Amino acid sequence: MSRELDWDHQRAFLAVLDSGSLSGAARALGLTQPTVRRRIETLEQRLGTVLFTRAPTGLLPTESALMMAEPARAMAHAAEAFVRIASAPADALAGVVRVSASDIIAIEVLPPILAALKRRHPGLVITLSPSNRVEDVLRRESDIAVRMVPPAQDALVARRIGAVPLALHAHRDYLAEAGTPASLADLARHCLIGTEHDTAMLRELRARGYPLDVADFGFRSDDDLAHMAAIRAGIGIGVCQIPLAMRDPALVHVLPEAFRFDLETWLVMHEDLRRIARVRVVFDAVAAGLGAYLGRQASAAASIAEAAPGSA
Repeated sequence: MSRELDWDHQRAFLAVLDSGSLSGAARALGLTQPTVRRRIETLEQRLGTVLFTRAPTGLLPTESALMMAEPARAMAHAAEAFVRIASAPADALAGVVRVSASDIIAIEVLPPILAALKRRHPGLVITLSPSNRVEDVLRRESDIAVRMVPPAQDALVARRIGAVPLALHAHRDYLAEAGTPASLADLARHCLIGTEHDTAMLRELRARGYPLDVADFGFRSDDDLAHMAAIRAGIGIGVCQIPLAMRDPALVHVLPEAFRFDLETWLVMHEDLRRIARVRVVFDAVAAGLGAYLGRQASAAASIAEAAPGSA
């Protein structure tokens, strides 16, 4: 049976799974809706199972489809990695490199670093994935990943960049109107910027002795970029990376002695990719740029070969 299947059918399956409809899948793939329908019907016939059932809200995956989702996504990541690897010779400083990082790092910190890298090596094509989900480097979802947790997987090259310090910040116009808190207890009379749900970060803050709950926040969003925009707009007091806030003279560090939270920052890649010149040069440039962002220059002598696979 496997010889009868081709990747186009499985791409259609993933597109329908993600969009919940034939029309959405067709738009995502740049195909017509009848073409997507035929591919799904062909796949169901060859597999001998129903993959989707109709519902008022669209197409719902069956249990069989849900079980097939993970291996299909792994195939998709492998296919994308195949194309990236084939984009240029291994010794060329050209071709495609995919980098993933948290929303804040990807949007606020990496672009100037990548711009300087592109000026040095214009043949590089950088694919940047802003996501707070930890993309799996071993499964080749990304070539290089900036992580805020120590890597625990084997077969990775890992370099610790340092700790990103987080602190409370507010726009000076907000503080001019609402006053500057003198203690953590004073925050109760301020508009706090925080999450809409009880996220892992909120639970970690509580574990570190900061008794914060969703009910304490006057502005709520689970999106870190929305937090940053709210702080800049003067909505209230929120948590922001100190090096990022230092770029904006209108932002004021609030309660510096009472609140501080550090995030360990690591750069990781699959050990097989360190032999590819373009991946090495991006890895080293991002490491140096993030090191400078944290207020310390990365050692010019550091090389990717010195990082041991599986460091954690």
